[in-house]
Amino acid sequence: MAELRPIGPAFVVAGPSGVAVRDRLKHLTPADEQVLRLVGVHLGALASADLKARCADGLGHCAGSWAARKRELTVQSSARWAGAITKASHDQWALARRGQADHIRDLEAAIATITRRLSQPVGKKGARKEPGGYRSAQEWFAKSRRLGVLQDRLQRRRAEQQAGRVRVVRGGKRLARARHRLEAAGLTQAEWRQRWEAERWFLAADGESGKRYGNETIRITPDGQASIKLPAPLAHHANAAHGRYVLACRVAFAHRGTEWRDRIEANRAVAYRIHLDVQRGRWYITASWQIPAAPAAPMSAALAHGVIGVDTNADHLAAWRLDTHGNPIGNPRRFTYDLNGTAEHRDAQVRHALTRLLHWAGACGVNAIAIEDLDFTADKTREKHGRRKRFRQLISGMPTSRLRARLTSMADQSGIAIIAADPAYTSKWGAQHWQQPLTTTKRTTTRHDAAAVAIGRRAQGHPIRRRTAPPPVHRSDEQGHRTAQAGPEPRGREGTRPRIPGPRTRSVPPGRGENAGDQNAQHRSERSAEHTQLMLSP
Repeated sequence: MAELRPIGPAFVVAGPSGVAVRDRLKHLTPADEQVLRLVGVHLGALASADLKARCADGLGHCAGSWAARKRELTVQSSARWAGAITKASHDQWALARRGQADHIRDLEAAIATITRRLSQPVGKKGARKEPGGYRSAQEWFAKSRRLGVLQDRLQRRRAEQQAGRVRVVRGGKRLARARHRLEAAGLTQAEWRQRWEAERWFLAADGESGKRYGNETIRITPDGQASIKLPAPLAHHANAAHGRYVLACRVAFAHRGTEWRDRIEANRAVAYRIHLDVQRGRWYITASWQIPAAPAAPMSAALAHGVIGVDTNADHLAAWRLDTHGNPIGNPRRFTYDLNGTAEHRDAQVRHALTRLLHWAGACGVNAIAIEDLDFTADKTREKHGRRKRFRQLISGMPTSRLRARLTSMADQSGIAIIAADPAYTSKWGAQHWQQPLTTTKRTTTRHDAAAVAIGRRAQGHPIRRRTAPPPVHRSDEQGHRTAQAGPEPRGREGTRPRIPGPRTRSVPPGRGENAGDQNAQHRSERSAEHTQLMLSP
């Protein structure tokens, strides 16, 4: 029998540590848009040059070089703009380093898998946890060549990592590659150029506590007036004192607007970013700030009113409500979403599905939602699943990290705790123990619905198996299993046997109490000899 992998304990997911809200800059004048473009282009060029200098420093970067870069940028912008640019460059370099390390780990895993399979005989079948050989000699030869390519690529990436060299594209690698296939991207050269330039602009300012309204560079007053501190070369475009330009629009954040207003009135730090959606021709501003991480709710308090188990799939969320004893209540629910199209469309679909899930949880009075702690990082490579291209596309399309981050952030405002459960064997055991019993003539239970029940029970600490092991022989029932679930009938209460008036014994049915004292009147074979002889005498 195959050994099962260890199952980790369920835990309450920590709440978000930051907030980001967005609003559209409406009713901008042509002069406002022109000033925003000039500032974005000027600061974007400075950001590109600073990122190049940061990448050239590599591992030799220190506080002195950071200060030197900031002094050079201050002359062409301002001290606060220079601080925001250098910090963004440093964060971008650090992000590229983490991506580089992940890429090296993926290459090492792919090389190990190919090496293991090449050592097996051609056509050998694999075991449950160990892949077998390749199907044919042709495939074996092709994989041997790919092994050499991956080894050479790994050697170059390790050399770059040791030298501190990273690969960064301001504006995005995907958009840069789209320049060479405009027809496939559905863009003209002019449209691509507009998007490329807009993505390379820099219009972001970090907040500063203690300053007026929490930000000196991009300032928004409580009544919604937005103004920008212009860089030194563009100070002649100012329409207000101290080199500031006041926009004609009014900003009002609909989501968390009260929280944002309370924060800026207390002069607490708020970071702003202005960006242009070229496809729609609209300007947006995003406000973000840090919040103290809320302590995770105790598991017992979160599960006090039951839980909703959620099974994550490529096109929907399967959910089922469970009571405190792990019994499914009502009917399962399904929240669908479509992950085709642009990133904005996919994100909107996920948010809409999570919104419906949270509204249903609030209507049920449940304080916890159990989800799978999924991580497909090691399962997306083509070396592990070989020709199962559709399966690799399936798991790559599942929005695991985005869904969990969104759900945690949205549930924090509704007071619902998110519990992460180990996903091991939930689909298999859920279908084995719950799919058929929960299927009725009026309800068809899918494998995903049964997996949702299994996930909820694991989060509650209950076993997924519906039935317990049979009791020891000669102690109770010798055959059959005893169910661990309560029956559909109302629960009774154990007590003493009700007293029936009149003399009677336990063997006398009700209504025969008058013969209780005469043992010969009972219907049993052990009658006295005198009574038997009396009946046989003539």
